[in-house]
Amino acid sequence: MASRRPIAYLLRASSAATLLPTAAARTSLRSIALASRDSARHYSATGAATARTRIPASRRPGLVSIAASRSTLFGPAHVARYSQDAAAAPPSGAAADDKPSKIWDFEAINKLIQSSKPGAVLIDAREPHELQQTGRIPGAINVPITTAPDSFHISADEFEDRFGYPRPSPATEVVMYCKAGVRSRAAAGLARDAGWTSVGEYPGSWLDWVEKGGKVQH
Repeated sequence: MASRRPIAYLLRASSAATLLPTAAARTSLRSIALASRDSARHYSATGAATARTRIPASRRPGLVSIAASRSTLFGPAHVARYSQDAAAAPPSGAAADDKPSKIWDFEAINKLIQSSKPGAVLIDAREPHELQQTGRIPGAINVPITTAPDSFHISADEFEDRFGYPRPSPATEVVMYCKAGVRSRAAAGLARDAGWTSVGEYPGSWLDWVEKGGKVQH
């Protein structure tokens, strides 16, 4: 029996040693809990003042770096943000196509084509085969914007060679229409970009013209 005592003693000592980390862990957890409780009490007492305390940007290099990266990637904040002030006062040097088109309706177009001295040139932006199938609004010239998007950027001589009629001068008012108003809007933008200053659109275009009984030139 005497020879077994050291073994039992060692076993008990080993068990006690095995429990030591667990006890230490419990002590650490207790310390963390107490620290958290104290912090909560401190915040409860001074939370209002603490919440109003802000760290200056100069002492927050991480945030300064983020702000600098955002400025580099997206430009100044006033450029990326839309505002009514920006819409009301466009920046100097704005492109000519920022100017909205004059909108024409059926009655205005009908009056234009009946005038002996029309003050504007009517431009059909559809493709030639479409005009062959449906006809056109009387007096309109055909400038197919899909297959000839450069039509307003070429010279007057090249324009006449290509289409067979003189190009309206940039000072002449032009009114665009197509089938449903989509291509006419694109044509208006291209004309403004090329220097035309008086550009109009007939949003209803050919579908509206036919529906309301407008005259057709074949």
